Amino acid sequence: MPELPPILLSALTGFLSGMLLSIPVGPVNLTIINEGTRRGFLRAVLVGLGAATMDVIYCTIAFTGFSSFFKIRIIKTLMEVFTFVFMLFLGAKFLLAKTVTAPTELGAAASRIEQRIGEKLHPHSAFMTGFVRVLGNLGVLLFWIVAAAYFMSHEPYFTSYEWVEDTIAAKATFITGVALGANLWFFALSWLSSRGQGRLSERTLLRMEHFSGVCLIVLGLINGVLLALQLARHRHGI
Repeated sequence: MPELPPILLSALTGFLSGMLLSIPVGPVNLTIINEGTRRGFLRAVLVGLGAATMDVIYCTIAFTGFSSFFKIRIIKTLMEVFTFVFMLFLGAKFLLAKTVTAPTELGAAASRIEQRIGEKLHPHSAFMTGFVRVLGNLGVLLFWIVAAAYFMSHEPYFTSYEWVEDTIAAKATFITGVALGANLWFFALSWLSSRGQGRLSERTLLRMEHFSGVCLIVLGLINGVLLALQLARHRHGI
């Protein structure tokens, strides 16, 4: 089976990652639905564009500012274990959610930081509303740091190189893919909310969040099995 070119693999990985993170983010999605229903498609799209822009900024920080640390052996090993635990934790949080909130929140302290950022910037435009919603959620940055650690240190079974190679071109295409994936989801949600007259309810988004949780748990378990096999090979000197 022919291998995918590294650039194409990076772009596809970024696209799917950007969409996966965008689906369960409650406050942004609910704002888009409310704006689309009350004020129309354009207003909702601008909210999504602002959220996607800040998402891409956090992604860029993670893939350019932390990539050198992932080459240190002990940090790479620790991040592999942390990635496994984090994916299970986040997946369980998505799956067990009873209301649509920001699933990547980090707790009370982070919520206070988010509130202060919102109070200081006090967004007046639709674009800045989406931008600030993601800016104040430090869990999004943590998500991308974990994603960077995983994608830049793991090889999929069907290639001989990492999901995202440590090159400017690969990182740039991954980030571009994230931008396309996030904006495509927000664009579709804006269109549906403006055309559906509020049919996209909070309950519907909650089901999407639960589905994302199942996907993350499955991916986490697969990652755990691969990690266990890797440790077993090292132990037996294979």
